[in-house]
Amino acid sequence: MDIRIGILNSPRELAFETNDSVAEIEAAVSAAVEKGTPLLALSDDKGKRYLVPTAAIGYVEIGSESTRRVGFVG
Repeated sequence: MDIRIGILNSPRELAFETNDSVAEIEAAVSAAVEKGTPLLALSDDKGKRYLVPTAAIGYVEIGSESTRRVGFVG
């Protein structure tokens, strides 16, 4: 699933793919924002960890869980 995180005062966004479900991502983001945790920690499907300052999160876009098609659709 594709995740895109907009960072305040930054022209670029953080984008990566993860094996986590929509519910897991939503729970992690909600918990970090509600509890005032300084960092949101997420990991991608290759094992990399991303630490985002919770106060700097502008938006979080969670893509669909469907797999991508390869080739032409006809």
